[in-house]
Amino acid sequence: MAPPPESNKEVKRVPEVPERPWFERLNLLSTTLLIFLLLVIFSGFRIEGSDRDLNIWKNLGNFLRDFFPPDLSVVPQTLAALVETVEIALLATFFAILFSLIIGLCAAQTVAPNWLVVTTRMLLNLIRTIPSLIWAVIAVAAMGANAVAGVAALTLYSIGYLGKFFSEAFESVDLNVARSLRGIGADAVQGFQFGIWPHAKPIIWSHSIWMLEYNIRSASIIGYVGAGGLGLQLHAYQEFHHWDRFATVLICILIVVTLLDLLSERIRRRISRRN
Repeated sequence: MAPPPESNKEVKRVPEVPERPWFERLNLLSTTLLIFLLLVIFSGFRIEGSDRDLNIWKNLGNFLRDFFPPDLSVVPQTLAALVETVEIALLATFFAILFSLIIGLCAAQTVAPNWLVVTTRMLLNLIRTIPSLIWAVIAVAAMGANAVAGVAALTLYSIGYLGKFFSEAFESVDLNVARSLRGIGADAVQGFQFGIWPHAKPIIWSHSIWMLEYNIRSASIIGYVGAGGLGLQLHAYQEFHHWDRFATVLICILIVVTLLDLLSERIRRRISRRN
């Protein structure tokens, strides 16, 4: 068989796209990452350590050696303080969730008017600016040295974070379902209940569980300033260098946080499967 005649048509070449300069290829994400890396390098050169010639690992080893073996004789007192710590964290997280659901709606750009969003977000920024230990100092000054002050302090601190997280959860929801429900006669509450809440619920539950875990750890610290919980024990053991008893308290906190983490993981999986 004779070979096919060669085509007289020339193959069209695709014009080469000129390479853009590197600064034109930068977007918001890459620019932010670049600035972050530059700040890390700058901070690394700026941070100064001790001028003394210290054997860091030897000093750390000597310090940790005092933690072992833990003094289990303080377990009964520790368990009583641990129960109070968990109670403070539970109440603070509960109240923070209730307030943050409303605040989160006020801070969501897709739900609230712009003036309310700006005002609410500024309030949340102000709350997050103050550390939980400082909130505890303020609460103790106003309410006295007791566990109620701890609940108030952690509630305020948690609202700063949960309000932000909940607003982002509401903003991630497609509002077309809620608008459709309103269009067929549903009121605002029904539109939220059936159009927004089912989609935002998994994210909100996840953030709420994380906040509970965080509050249990924070409730162990705010006792340093008299806000109840394990902090009072930790402070006393630190002052008298009873590190073996300090270790016992830390072990109890570790057990509670680990159990809560395992439980929260199961809850998250169930919520994910249902949605």
